[in-house]
Amino acid sequence: MSLESDINSLVKSVDLELYDTTVVSENDETIYRVSVISKEIVSGKRAGVSLDSCVELTHLISPLLDVTPPVSGDYRLEVGTPGIERKLSTLKHYLLSIGEKVSLLLVNKEKCKGTLIKVQDSKIFVNVDGEEVVIDFYDINKAKTYFEW
Repeated sequence: MSLESDINSLVKSVDLELYDTTVVSENDETIYRVSVISKEIVSGKRAGVSLDSCVELTHLISPLLDVTPPVSGDYRLEVGTPGIERKLSTLKHYLLSIGEKVSLLLVNKEKCKGTLIKVQDSKIFVNVDGEEVVIDFYDINKAKTYFEW
């Protein structure tokens, strides 16, 4: 099994969903970032993830990384949520963001903002001002979720 699938199993054991794993460099420090979201939907939106859940997950993942380090050299493990406004870069990210507001920049430079309705194969369905718009995943240049205050 791969490291990501092992981490995914640990994330599921605490009733959360793995959103992403990334390696980033910030201030000359390497960070192995594990992003998780809640499986629970409340009033049509995903519930939050508690700090206690992130700490518990850190304690579960850390021994695994001692045996199978994600990178060579020194790094810091960071477990948290991807945030309320986050980049969407994989079909899985879209699937995990259904019901949320999304902002898309298409390869033809058009912009699209609305609520993500569903994902089917490589098609992204967005409600834009009451009208369903279907966009092919491969026609999207940049995408993110956003929050309206």
